Amino acid sequence: MDIEVTLVNSFTADGVGGNPAGVVFNADDLSDTEKLKIAQEVGYSETAFVASDNEVDFAVSFFTKTAEVDFCGHATLATFSTMFQKGMVTAGSYMQRTKAGVLSVDIAANGKVTMAQQLPQKLKQFSYQDISKVIGIDQDILASTQLPIEAISTGLLDVMIPVPLGYLDTIQPNDAVIAAFCQQHGVVGFHVFELCPPESRFTASCRNFAPLFDISEESATGSSSGALACYLSEHLALTNHYVFEQGRAMNCTSILTASVETKDTTIVSVKVGGFANHIGDLTVSL
Repeated sequence: MDIEVTLVNSFTADGVGGNPAGVVFNADDLSDTEKLKIAQEVGYSETAFVASDNEVDFAVSFFTKTAEVDFCGHATLATFSTMFQKGMVTAGSYMQRTKAGVLSVDIAANGKVTMAQQLPQKLKQFSYQDISKVIGIDQDILASTQLPIEAISTGLLDVMIPVPLGYLDTIQPNDAVIAAFCQQHGVVGFHVFELCPPESRFTASCRNFAPLFDISEESATGSSSGALACYLSEHLALTNHYVFEQGRAMNCTSILTASVETKDTTIVSVKVGGFANHIGDLTVSL
């Protein structure tokens, strides 16, 4: 059986960069074992599988090269952008069923896709000393940010790690050490960020490490961007609309927008958006 996979770069910056994902349509009859094999053949950090659903518009599942994950932002963007570009859907609002819940996706007339995420769950907090040992930045330097290190999920549980401006690109990740830490503490990965100067077009520059799922570094992480927006909304007096840069250290810059809506200091909505470009097609034989 031949399976057609659409290859897409998500969260592109002015048409370039982004994070590649695979998309498989008509996946109703594929088993999890077959999906995992396809994801391994594609070789990207995630591949999305789109199936029909009796109650909402689509059911979407996400597989890394090693396992299924509950949600993937850049693969969601790849999925709905591809459907829009192929004329399978028009601009409008849709609902997708994922293992992270039923979530809305909006497609604008210009092709920008904005996806809702789960409301934030703050599940763990770590000391500067804990994280210093793992990412190789002195704990006093980490402490100088005066911001906490917290594990937050808006679909996947990542550790939000602030570093001072100028330190982000100096990190040389040790995959084995980061993976062991994440496994020990039940988190997916590290989302490290530095706040940008006020005159910058970006709110923050970011790097994401998830070697536990065979992702040494990722150039755009939608789920973590939602979590970071919630983090910033709580800890800093910024607007509730953010623009994040990611992938710079990989020479693959991506741009992600994020917004949170609050009511009486409680977050009631989290959304992440961006653009995607079709980059090719692949046939996988099962």
